[in-house]
Amino acid sequence: MLSYVYLVAAIASEIVGTSLLKKTDGFTRLWPSVACLGGYVAAFAFLSQAVKTVPVGIAYALWAGLGTAGIVVIGAVFLGEPLSAVKIIGVGLIVAGVVVINLGGAH
Repeated sequence: MLSYVYLVAAIASEIVGTSLLKKTDGFTRLWPSVACLGGYVAAFAFLSQAVKTVPVGIAYALWAGLGTAGIVVIGAVFLGEPLSAVKIIGVGLIVAGVVVINLGGAH
């Protein structure tokens, strides 16, 4: 169970790092760059703990898929990025893919 807590922390950290990426201005702004890289370092640290017991394919599918879905929502809500029907369908397909991978991972 603790591994899934690590995985949630990894997803959240990756979302934070990615959310700050634009504010780094190409890594020319110090503090946003430090925060962004810190988010990514934390994400990989948590992910490395999660994969001790969660299969790598499952962990990575959850991390990448839910991270992508989360950043699309954050982009739309906080960064003023447009949210089209195509993006919504794409996120739905990503989530469906993560579900299928997790269902297939039980065998």
